[in-house]
Amino acid sequence: MSRALWFAAGAGAGVWGLTRARRAAEAFTPEGLADRLAGLSLGLHLFGEEVRAGMDEKENELRGRLGLAPHGQQQHQITSGHDELDRQPVDRDHPHHQREGND
Repeated sequence: MSRALWFAAGAGAGVWGLTRARRAAEAFTPEGLADRLAGLSLGLHLFGEEVRAGMDEKENELRGRLGLAPHGQQQHQITSGHDELDRQPVDRDHPHHQREGND
């Protein structure tokens, strides 16, 4: 029984070793290298998207804390009192706004 156990263990180790060697050899073929580079490129692309999404989320959170408009929306400008003076209606009865020569 001991010989059968060692034979099965040796056969299993041989199959496992051949499988690992075949996979390693496939990884260094042009197609295998292209697949690995494509996977790396996709991983980097997804990582970049996650980083950008996190940055946008954090920026909007900070803008909310500071009372600013969220990123991508128009922000209303705060005006000083000078613009409001220009928009007041003209009082025609005021001496400065009367026309000369209306006698």
